[in-house]
Amino acid sequence: MTDKQLILVVDDDPDLVESVSMKLESAGYRVGKAYDGIEAMDRIKEERPDLIILDVMMPRKNGYELCDELKKSDEYKDIIVVLLTAVADAVTSTKYTHMEGKSTLADDYIPKPIELDRLMEIVKDQLQ
Repeated sequence: MTDKQLILVVDDDPDLVESVSMKLESAGYRVGKAYDGIEAMDRIKEERPDLIILDVMMPRKNGYELCDELKKSDEYKDIIVVLLTAVADAVTSTKYTHMEGKSTLADDYIPKPIELDRLMEIVKDQLQ
């Protein structure tokens, strides 16, 4: 059993998942990957992550839905969730709203396009 913290990166953009994963691994974290909310839930059940970096706009189950499900679950409510969102730039063209982002139970959120160094600061702060 390793004592490295596990971070699950969930986004439907494989390039983003790879770049974030490489940055996290280089900082000494273990990384799990999922490409939508349903796959993410499967991964969470397989091995509980310490923190989830979760995209909002995804097929099958979006980030708000998954975050809500986790935070209302006794088993998973203490997993740290950082939402990744491009919603701010796309509010007029999507069904997602700022209100959803503000009313979600996520522990933090970071806008897209993500600044990897800023994301690393948030991850480090949240895990302390």
